Parts: sequence; C-alpha cells; structure tokens
Amino acid sequence: MAEGEEIDWDSLTFSLTQTDYMYVANCELGEPWRPGQMLPYGNLEIDPAAGVLNYGQGIFEGMKAHRTVQNNVVLFRPDENARRFQKGAARLGMPPVPESMFIDAVEQVVAANSRFIPPSGRGALYVRPVLWGTGPIMGVAPAPSYTFCVFVTPVGPYFKGGLTSIELLISDEHHRAAPGGSGGVKAIGNYAPGMMPSKNAKKQGYAEVIYLDAVEHNNIEEVGAANFFCVKDNHIYTPELTGTILPGITRDSIIQLARHRGYEVTETKVSAEFAMQADEAFCCGTAAVISPIGSITHGDQKKVYMDGDVAPVTRELYNALTGVQTELAQDPFSWLHKVELNLPINMV
Repeated sequence: MAEGEEIDWDSLTFSLTQTDYMYVANCELGEPWRPGQMLPYGNLEIDPAAGVLNYGQGIFEGMKAHRTVQNNVVLFRPDENARRFQKGAARLGMPPVPESMFIDAVEQVVAANSRFIPPSGRGALYVRPVLWGTGPIMGVAPAPSYTFCVFVTPVGPYFKGGLTSIELLISDEHHRAAPGGSGGVKAIGNYAPGMMPSKNAKKQGYAEVIYLDAVEHNNIEEVGAANFFCVKDNHIYTPELTGTILPGITRDSIIQLARHRGYEVTETKVSAEFAMQADEAFCCGTAAVISPIGSITHGDQKKVYMDGDVAPVTRELYNALTGVQTELAQDPFSWLHKVELNLPINMV
C-alpha cells in the first residue's frame, strides 16, 4: 500500500494487506542467532531443497498489536508467545529464538509499520513471527540453516459480523492430532490437513469444524484453529492440555480472567455429549478472540445455544478480555506490553 494512501479501517477483514517492512534473521544449526535486520516487505529467496519445503520444518505464532483508548500501542502477553515459540522450535529440532530477540523483533516491526495500526476498536495489527528450516537437506534431518521472520498486517474480525454466534460441525471422519505428535505446538504442518474439512463444512453452511480426540473419538479437542470452552450452571469447562491441543495464550488468559471474576474453571476431558448439554459454548484464539457458538451439529443431532444470541458468560468474558487489551478495563495481571513507536530501526 502506497505511502499516504488512506486505509478503510471499517472494511478490514482477517486477510493480508501488504505493509511496509518485515524483520529477517538467520542462524546456522549449532550456532547462535545473528542479529536481524528490517527489510522492505517482499519475497524471500529459498532453496528448493529447504527443510521447510520438503519436510515441513517450520512453526509460527499469532499475535496482535492494539491501539488502546489511551492511544498507546500494546502487545498482549508477548513473553508467552516467545516461550511457546521456543518450545515449538525445540520440538521440531530447530534452534530456539531467544525471548529478548523475539520481542525486540516484534516491537521493531510494529513500530516500523505503525501507520497500519487501526484506531482503537476498529481492528488490530496482526503479527506473524515464523521460523523456517531454510537450509537445503535431502535426508530427513534438521536443516543446516534457519530463517526467523516477522511480518504484520492490519486485520478486522476473524469471523464476519464481529461478536455474533457461529454454527459448528463436529467431524467424525477427521482428527487434528494424535498423542505423541505435534498437536501441542504451532507447527505449520498442523494446519493444511484441516483445510479440506473446513472447506467442506463451510459449503454446508457451518463456520468451522470441531475435532474430536483421535483415541476415543469422543472428546472435543479444538475448533479448527481455536480452543473450545463450554459453560454449564455457571461452571466453565475446557479441554485439558494433554499434548494434542495447542496451549492457547487466549485460552490461558480466559481461564485466569474467569477465575479472577469468581467463576470455577475446570480443565478436563469434555465429551461431545456433555458439550451439547451445556448452557453456552464459545471458542477462542488470537485471531478470533472469543467467538460465541450458536449451535453444534453432530450427526443428526443439533444443539442450539441461547437461540443464536450471545450468552451472558461468553459476553462477560469477551468484554473483560477486550477491555484489558484496549485499556478500557484494568489489567490485573500486567499482561500489556507497551511498544514505543520511536524505536531505532536497524533498516537495510
């Protein structure tokens, strides 16, 4: 987007808008990361034998920079993203990016692209850190070299219509992950297998697919790329972390906020049958924040929650979380990380 060109904030969707700059750093296997540089946003050159292209050796994170009602630009719990990024790298045999380097890179890219940060309440700047095995390798082994990149894009709501309920379909045919696999990290290979089930569900009028566990085929794990919650008698339930679902940062934030507000929250196995007897259900993630679930269909059964309206606990938690992120409410856990927009930029 050309310098000076106005952005129509109200037409933003969750899609890619090319911004001005990105951050790129490189590392050889077994050596420390070299300092990264800011580059104009654009294509990267990569060897066709790169580990990421041939064997899927890559991870990513999803974050948002918000412009608050105080006109501050803040990140939400970036230290947690940095730590999850490190764990994911280790799981896939890649050199972890130091936490300080990760946060510094994110801050630099946000500051360099500050003209793309929407006004408070009209969107956010989505931040995508990625780590790829870019060195060439033919045997199934860790790549010899790696690239850490951070780019951003302004986004609107993940689901069209904002805080409106969505209709979901439970899949009995497909599973997202199995015990001992990579379901607990944001590996790039976790997402392609869900594209076809998701596309088919959308053809039937559903927003997304709910995946069950791969062992008992009974317990809810995730909603596409989001974590699942349900509410029964004002008691909140969410699938426990067993290594097959992503330990979502939004998920953890909701658990802490709910307990802070007096709710009992239980992390446990949540059967499809139990979820379809609950009073409310919602899914959450960095992209979606909190999305109320209006109905769940499983085979020939359909559970409708609140007749499509946003249920009270779901709305309360949405307001509490977004209130913290935008400084409309107090930040009792010191989750906000302010970004200084006048940072010195290491520009090439």
